[in-house]
Amino acid sequence: MKAKIKVQTPLVELDGDEMTRIMWQMVKEILLRPYLDLPVEYYDLSIQHRDETNDQVTRNAAEAIKRYGVGVKCATITANEDRVREYQLKEAWKSPNATIRATLDGTVFRKPILVRNIRPAVSSWKKPIIVGRHAYGDVYNNSEIRVDVPGTAELVFTPLNGNPIRRKIHDFSAPGIIQGIHNTDESISSFARSCFAFALDQKIDLWFSTKDTISKIYDARFREIFAEEYEHSWKEAFEKENIEYFFTLIDDAVARIMKSEGGILWALKNYDGDVLSDMIASANGSLAMMTSVLVSPQGYFEYEAAHGTVQKHYYKHLRGEETSSNSTALIFAWSGGLRKRAEFDSTPDVALFAEMLEAATLETIEAGIMTGDLLLVADPTPANRKVNTLGFIEAIAANLEKKLNSL
Repeated sequence: MKAKIKVQTPLVELDGDEMTRIMWQMVKEILLRPYLDLPVEYYDLSIQHRDETNDQVTRNAAEAIKRYGVGVKCATITANEDRVREYQLKEAWKSPNATIRATLDGTVFRKPILVRNIRPAVSSWKKPIIVGRHAYGDVYNNSEIRVDVPGTAELVFTPLNGNPIRRKIHDFSAPGIIQGIHNTDESISSFARSCFAFALDQKIDLWFSTKDTISKIYDARFREIFAEEYEHSWKEAFEKENIEYFFTLIDDAVARIMKSEGGILWALKNYDGDVLSDMIASANGSLAMMTSVLVSPQGYFEYEAAHGTVQKHYYKHLRGEETSSNSTALIFAWSGGLRKRAEFDSTPDVALFAEMLEAATLETIEAGIMTGDLLLVADPTPANRKVNTLGFIEAIAANLEKKLNSL
């Protein structure tokens, strides 16, 4: 047997929850460990361990990514009241993704994973639509109040040296709810620079959309910063490459996207990017067919699956029933992290392994061996067959073995 490929510097591994945690372990044991000498700094981000540590483990994991530069993350539960009761949690802990993104800042870039035998549900799409999602603020770092009695809600800002600024939100005569969100010019500027740099590197048009006609200060500030950044730093380079920066309202952008051929970077605020990247993934076959990487302005990278923890399949698994869960996005999280680690460490053999792993995964699907989510949308052929969760990973492993042995 060939010697294992040495990964020089540890990857920060962030384990997750439910069915994705089970698939994560399968990917490591079947696709990675047999071929790689893979050091990791491990953090257990399961909901139970986050609860035990009062979410300190999430903060520690984010700091570890700063130290090592590259992290790979499994899908995790963001607790709501149902989850608090199910897992008997101390409280509904914040999204671990939001905590990590707030620590690292930067932008999340999500790109669909395309295979030849699955056509996009939107017939006009010919090229990938990449979503650049702002990774800071908005509802992911909000403050909320449940109003139970009549009263007045106000938005108050108190300068360090000056009088408070007050804006009335609403006079409540009956129960209701209040939410406060924020952002910073610094983070929005980092978001803009990341998006312009990515679009220029990929030589694709950049679209940005908000609703500044309604949000005349909050959303409008995003538009102003993007416009200033483009005019001052990127316009000449974009024109030289014959690519375009285009702003439009988000509802108009959605309408245009449905008729475009793709091949663009679509920059979106945090919540908008969360929702619309799922739409694009689903339209390209499955939520499990989307890469996701958080790119920090300081040069930190965190690769993850863009989907959730596959809760329904996990309950089936607990009942001893067979599942057919798609691990493609989890595999691409590892391959993305390995490729970036190889770039930092100057280890081309690690980068080649990452390429082989991705190619083996795509070729498995294109040969008709796929999980149930893809079987529903793939071009029908006699070769198509549904395999279970483990069978899909084992089929990829067989293809990977052949590729590595041919080197």
